[in-house]
Amino acid sequence: MTNSKKKKIESKINKAIESVRPYLQMDGGDISFVELTDENIVKVKLLGACHACPMSIQTLKLGVEKAIKNIVPEIKEVVAVDYGLEDTFPEGI
Repeated sequence: MTNSKKKKIESKINKAIESVRPYLQMDGGDISFVELTDENIVKVKLLGACHACPMSIQTLKLGVEKAIKNIVPEIKEVVAVDYGLEDTFPEGI
């Protein structure tokens, strides 16, 4: 995928995220776009109340992923990444 095409897709992804962000924020959460992989997988980070919510997987799949796929059908999946403990503890400990 060319850099120009990737930028256009990322712009559409961010537009979709902006459409669901108010609903997440109403419950004390938020979301940030992290990366679009070469395999068309979108990585996001759930923030605030969404980070620890037991319903976050459903929100991610039924809300965020659906919104993104509606705008960018070629996206295969949306996954949440967590840069928590792996940043705290070096590998091998």
